[in-house]
Amino acid sequence: MQDRPTAQELLESVRHFLEETVVAALDGPARFHARVAANVLAIVGRELRDEESSLVAEWTRLATLLGRPGDAAPERLAALRAAVAALTAELCARIRRGDADASPFREAVRAAVTASVAEKLAVANPRFTAP
Repeated sequence: MQDRPTAQELLESVRHFLEETVVAALDGPARFHARVAANVLAIVGRELRDEESSLVAEWTRLATLLGRPGDAAPERLAALRAAVAALTAELCARIRRGDADASPFREAVRAAVTASVAEKLAVANPRFTAP
């Protein structure tokens, strides 16, 4: 782990360089690809910045939905990723079994999935979720 510049600062600097210098100097397909590259860096930056809080929020939604509201979220990021994946797999299995076909669980699943998708869209493109 480095002190400064941080990974976030490095990503932002490269993105800014692409948007302000490179894109202006190019045209045609190269200009388009430079814009795409700058957008990818912005997405990665938002994901790095918000990953832990997004995972905790998703873990909390899934744990509540699956009847484990008293459990504590893992503290380490890798364990949190794995726990979210495991809870997601469990939810998928319950959906495949038909548990969400016609019960109050159906609306709870819909609300949880909608919230998770909104968070992912906010990372991919914040304009999608802007009011």
